[in-house]
This record gives sequence, C-alpha cells and structure tokens, in this order.
Amino acid sequence: MQQTTSFTNGCTAAGGTSSCEGGATGSSVPNLVVAVLLDVRAVAAMVGCSSRNIYRLSDGGRMPRPVKIGRLVRWRRTDIEAWIAAGCPSCR
Repeated sequence: MQQTTSFTNGCTAAGGTSSCEGGATGSSVPNLVVAVLLDVRAVAAMVGCSSRNIYRLSDGGRMPRPVKIGRLVRWRRTDIEAWIAAGCPSCR
C-alpha cells in the first residue's frame, strides 16, 4: 500500500514523485523527499533502547540533533537512519 501525502498548496507526494495542481506547467517533480519527523518513542523503537536513553544520547551530542518546534522535540527520519547505518557514531 502506497502512502500519499497532501500539502496545503495543492501538491501531493507519493512513492518518490510529487505533483502540483494549478501550476503554470502542471508537470510533476520526481524524487521529492518528504521529511518525516519522529518523536522520542519512535526513535527509541528504531534504536532499540528507552526514551530516556535517547534524551541522554541527544543531550550528550552522541546522536543527530533534534528539530525543536515550540516545545516539541523531533528527529528527522533520514538523519536517524543514516546515523544507524553509520554504526551510531558520536555526532560531536
């Protein structure tokens, strides 16, 4: 099952391609990367540890920096996946 993401500007993204309605050409843009933000529970599940340990790693600079949106703390999925693929090196 393919997930489709709709944006407020009339654009949609699905399976690595995107398209926008109402544009001058109406063409589609291939390989649009949609940034997915993960909460601490999702990151902990990916890494295989507790939420508290994720905060410790983050505070100590041993993992990618989170994105802060107001009081929310989130991590980019691509950053976490790259960090895990690299063997979880220290980020300082």
